[in-house]
Amino acid sequence: MDASGDDPTPHTPTRLRARTGILLSAATTLIAAAAPASATTAAPTPTPAPVVLDCFNKPQTRPAEYLLACGDGNNRLVDLHWNTWDHNTATATGTDMVNDCRPYCAAGRFRPYPVTVTLSHPQPWPDHPNTHRYTTIRLLYTHTTPTPTPKDVTYKLVYDTPDTP
Repeated sequence: MDASGDDPTPHTPTRLRARTGILLSAATTLIAAAAPASATTAAPTPTPAPVVLDCFNKPQTRPAEYLLACGDGNNRLVDLHWNTWDHNTATATGTDMVNDCRPYCAAGRFRPYPVTVTLSHPQPWPDHPNTHRYTTIRLLYTHTTPTPTPKDVTYKLVYDTPDTP
């Protein structure tokens, strides 16, 4: 500086740009620090795919086998190969092993029937708020069917009993 108090070095464009950059950087930092925490958006938690409940009310995903006749065990899906398992439906191919109950069930033979399986209609599972369960199962027999079952049949999978007072 000279005796007049004036700076003999003129402000160069480079110095002005540097000062402007520093000021803008400081302003940005202050604005970011002052923003409320609620302004940041968290990614939503993905909802897990639905489950299918077995005879013991245990959740299953892509089971290799599934017991249809919980009471007597005379109808079981085996060798299930799942093609899809998503938030709307699950599809598989496999074999429905059905007891012919001839002359009676204890003496009957299990017979194989190729089948396509579709699980659908997921609904919230009571007492498990973050879990949905498939509520219907559709069996489409691809060759013969067990007598007297139709070629295409749909069953309800949910057997909730109403609460008793």
